[in-house]
Amino acid sequence: MTESNYKMKTKMMDLLRRHRRIEITRMLIAGIAFVCIGAEFGLRGIECYGQTQANSTVKENKKSEPMNDTNPFAKPSSLPLQAPDFAAIKPEHFLPAFEAGMKQQLEQMQAIADQSESPTFANTLVPMEKSGDILNRVAAVFFNLSGAHTNEAIQDIEQDIAPKLAKHSDDIFLSKKLFARVMQLWDSRAALGLSEEQGRLLKETYEDFVRAGAKLTDEDQVKVRAINERQSTLTTQFQNNLLAVTKERGVLVDDVKLLDGMSEGEIAAAKQAASARGESGKYLLAITNTTRQPVLTSLKNRELRRRVWQASANRALGENQGIDNQPIVLELARLRAERAKLLGYRDHASFTLENQMAQNPKAAMKMLQDLVNGVMQKAKSEAELISEAMKEDGLTGPPEPWEWEFYAERVRAKKYQVDESAIKPYFELESVLKNGVFYTYGKLYGVEFKERNDLPVWHPSVRVFDVIGSDGKQIGLFYADYFQRDSKRGGAWMDSLVNQARLLNQLPVVINVMNIPAPADGEPALMSLDHVMTMFHELGHGVHGLFSDVEYPSLSGTSVPRDYVEFPSTFHEDWAIEPDILANYARHFKTGEVLPKELLDKAIAANKFNKGFDSLEYLSAALLDLGWHSLTPDEIPKSLVDFEQSTLAKFGVDYAAVPPRYKSQYFAHVWSGGYSAGYYAYLWSEVLAADAYAHMKRLGGLDAKNGALFREKILSQGGSREVMQQYIDYRGSEPSVEALLIRRGLKE
Repeated sequence: MTESNYKMKTKMMDLLRRHRRIEITRMLIAGIAFVCIGAEFGLRGIECYGQTQANSTVKENKKSEPMNDTNPFAKPSSLPLQAPDFAAIKPEHFLPAFEAGMKQQLEQMQAIADQSESPTFANTLVPMEKSGDILNRVAAVFFNLSGAHTNEAIQDIEQDIAPKLAKHSDDIFLSKKLFARVMQLWDSRAALGLSEEQGRLLKETYEDFVRAGAKLTDEDQVKVRAINERQSTLTTQFQNNLLAVTKERGVLVDDVKLLDGMSEGEIAAAKQAASARGESGKYLLAITNTTRQPVLTSLKNRELRRRVWQASANRALGENQGIDNQPIVLELARLRAERAKLLGYRDHASFTLENQMAQNPKAAMKMLQDLVNGVMQKAKSEAELISEAMKEDGLTGPPEPWEWEFYAERVRAKKYQVDESAIKPYFELESVLKNGVFYTYGKLYGVEFKERNDLPVWHPSVRVFDVIGSDGKQIGLFYADYFQRDSKRGGAWMDSLVNQARLLNQLPVVINVMNIPAPADGEPALMSLDHVMTMFHELGHGVHGLFSDVEYPSLSGTSVPRDYVEFPSTFHEDWAIEPDILANYARHFKTGEVLPKELLDKAIAANKFNKGFDSLEYLSAALLDLGWHSLTPDEIPKSLVDFEQSTLAKFGVDYAAVPPRYKSQYFAHVWSGGYSAGYYAYLWSEVLAADAYAHMKRLGGLDAKNGALFREKILSQGGSREVMQQYIDYRGSEPSVEALLIRRGLKE
């Protein structure tokens, strides 16, 4: 994340910022398809995209039967905290519920607009916040399933519903009568006597209308509507291609000897994966979301490494008549530029960043470019070490992209006398979760996670926990979906099934989703250090939703700017490698032996190696994102590949050995995941996270008093206060970049 809530929330204009009242509609103002919040900058790569099927043509719309009382979405769930009844929900329930929900919300909005009474906060914004309960329920479940456990029926519905949701959003935000009431409140705001939270809600609502085009002429609003609907179709097509291209590009291996270097468990899992795809007796090396592929760290066969890397880097380019996302990328870039121009902005980046912490592309670009020289130097110094390691195998010259990670692991093992396979046995999932993650959050915030087995889930591997406060009262529900499967999109993210809101008497129901490789039958789930840190990270997003304490759903939890939303989650990552915490959970799965301090020290030191690579591949992707979205309509290129190469060269990050973390044709964060012109946000948030973590350590570290302060000033606030003020209230000052440079290994 993020998809993390900025989020990703990214289901309308900004499910990253918004509850699901108008959010479902707002999401598609930006052509967004999913909500997602995740970790990204570094090895904890999180994807923010949905994956469905290869066919990029929109199927003929199907008519559905009207929703009746037996539809699970017709009324609030009777389960605890309105948790969805996944046992009762079937694909055929979604379209009727979506259509009924949109109809209901439009009628509610029309009733607000048609009032004869002068607008007040109570008769305009409050009923807007309460509107759309059916739509909220169905969208929360549907978009969760479309990311975490999709199938062909869900994919078909998604293609059908995306343009309808875009139109629904425009019908609300381009309503002249409704906007007139909101604008009248905005113009008289100084005399309304609003609380700080009410003032924030008014500001956010007014700006959402304006940014949607409420002030445009009728002619230009027609153009915006057409762009929004077309974008919704294209983003759905883009994401639909990604799962299919993963299958298309998966590398099948006939001879197990070629898998030398992989563990027995990894080989067994590859064999099971091949069998599941009808390739019995073979081994499938699936392609994950990023350019880099985890298996490249261990595969000894050089030619197989090359095949895996090329399958990853060249996917979705239409090679040999394969799936091609290039036309979609070029058209989306053009549509976003055209919409920005209609709304009065130079480019899409200027439009997008206006209401973020960065405020404008220049500020985001400067932050990234200020790091380029130092990061390039670091990466090239690492390349020298890798080249030396390659010489041991008789290889000369600079490393190829498919060489880097393999020989980086060799350097890491030689320099620090440790390798990942020696660490994994100490990171068994159950111990990491209960003795690591839950233990840490309990110490900080006084909460307890109690597993329950009576609530229905969307997949048998999903687990549910009551979250109980120190006073014994329930705070919310937490769903954990950790294992990789074909029906799940790549990466890791947080989302909400129910948002906290005092206005609606709602407590939060949040989910964490990851893609930890599932162990072979009967084997323990052993994790890498990066997956461990991702688990800490994602629950950081989780408590941002769980600890929310606001009145209005649109300001709940992770409803904050995307370049702030990754701050609370990234802040929680570093607890994973605190010695006292590690000693509590890092135990050998067979012997129970605590991870030896010597091995721990080496692992932590080794974890800081290769940060030049990590940082450069991230910077390249972030600069590429800003490059695409800083184009005006008449600057859209004809060639995706040529533009990518020229942009990397322009910013001084064109280093063949370290390609962008995502190439344009599979850069789902920015084309279908809600981070368009916003991929820089991970680094921006990390500045805050590193500074806050260093501050808490100075105050005594893992302590209930420290946790209570962070919870009060940051985690409970949602979007009810301006976010920099939240940070200053906690920290006492604005952040410094010093702690980030140290965290990134760019400074001692």
